Amino acid sequence: MNARSSLAVRMARVDKAFGPVLATKSASLEVQLGEIHALVGENGAGKSTLMRILGGLIAPDAGRVEVFGREVTGWTTRAAIQAGVGVVHQHFMLVRPLTVAENVVLGQEPKRFGLFDKAAARRAVAELIERTGLRVPVDRPVSELSVGGAQRVEILKTLYRGAKLLVLDEPTAVLSPVEVRELWGVLRSLQSGGATVVLITHKLDEVMEISSRVTVMRRGETIVSIATRETSPTELARAMVGRAVALASQQRQAEPVKQKGSALEVRDLLVAGARRARAVDSVSLTVAPGEILGVAGVEGNGQTELVEAIAGLRPASFGSIRLGGREVATFSVRERIAAGFSHIPEDRQRRGLVLDYSVAENLVLGLQERFCRHGILDRRAIAERARRLVAEFDIRPADAQAPARALSGGNQQKVVIAREMGRDFQVLLAAQPTRGVDVGAIEFIHGRLREARAAGKTILLVSADLNEVLALSDRIAVMYGGRLVALLPRAEATVEILGAQMTGAGRKEAA
Repeated sequence: MNARSSLAVRMARVDKAFGPVLATKSASLEVQLGEIHALVGENGAGKSTLMRILGGLIAPDAGRVEVFGREVTGWTTRAAIQAGVGVVHQHFMLVRPLTVAENVVLGQEPKRFGLFDKAAARRAVAELIERTGLRVPVDRPVSELSVGGAQRVEILKTLYRGAKLLVLDEPTAVLSPVEVRELWGVLRSLQSGGATVVLITHKLDEVMEISSRVTVMRRGETIVSIATRETSPTELARAMVGRAVALASQQRQAEPVKQKGSALEVRDLLVAGARRARAVDSVSLTVAPGEILGVAGVEGNGQTELVEAIAGLRPASFGSIRLGGREVATFSVRERIAAGFSHIPEDRQRRGLVLDYSVAENLVLGLQERFCRHGILDRRAIAERARRLVAEFDIRPADAQAPARALSGGNQQKVVIAREMGRDFQVLLAAQPTRGVDVGAIEFIHGRLREARAAGKTILLVSADLNEVLALSDRIAVMYGGRLVALLPRAEATVEILGAQMTGAGRKEAA
């Protein structure tokens, strides 16, 4: 067998520009048949562009693309699917009111007498679930699934269409540790059945655990491709960023704060959710000035509703919210911002940005009144603020007039963080602040959070990344079933202890 016949993917000297921005520059990628191959790099490094070319979503400006030994440069999405390429996007593309079976067969529905054969669809999907081990209730609406369940449906969709090459973009960004282990089991099972997997991720510990080879991109170029066993997270981070990077697991823990008074106080909070009458169930917590309180938990256990209720985006049916001793539970979002709240939402596209607005306009959302003269927006002042924040937070490309939609997910996140941390605040509600962000940006964001803490600011940190929670927090609370089930000093917390509490094992109500 020659070298090329053993390749599932060969991309050589691929260029792709979007206007003046060169997304990939003579980039290359080779993936062996039947391997799990990790593709890593900073936000905007060109990873997603390369995979969109592979999936037929866009055509390269130059270069050659081969899949399973056949040249496919500039092919269509339909051709990619027919050839066995399946792409699972970071932002799921599911129809939430439809059932699992209906979503899986959508676009390729079995027919009987010219009509959709629902029973046949259900049988086909049930057989696929049994064969792959991707356990998910076949008749349940997608709207009722956990994030991990929705991701399984996305993978089932690609397999139903005959995918032999799976591309997964940030598949663990919203998964709990238990769900991550389940996903690895699925990927290894698919691999043993002959499938090839390309995994885009920023989590280098996952790269080391699941992949056999890894390719690193930086600023549109391929830097290195190496066997995973021959490298380390530290070396990969250096290749990605071009300098040494302190990973979250290596960051030095600051001295715990000695609690004096309360900047944020929540008492007996009740908040309804889409799936539960009590998504937040009688939660009480206090955070001191200069303290970071981390909140850990499997997605869907009330963290989202807790943060949104404190921020004013969701009504609380009962309870008290105090900012610096002042009751703010009846305040509007605007009034809470004026009182000293800042909020990094967990869903940057739905809650944090107006995607068709420019970067500069997004950087003043919620602050427009401060940039008005005689009722008219001061465009010069807005542009000046944007230039400063784009440089300070390393937003790429450095074009403040570009629409937010044109940025990579990680750079969209930087826009939100620049806006929320670039103004004066007393309490920062930071929900998944580094989701989908590269290791260099994570190091920078963690540094800004620590600087805010040292300046006496109060931070409520909600994160699905236990390494992040452990690296930053003075105390750690765990939510399960809408309640606080543990509240630990950082010195007493470990991944094992937090993981057990997050899944309900050994439940013990927090004092």
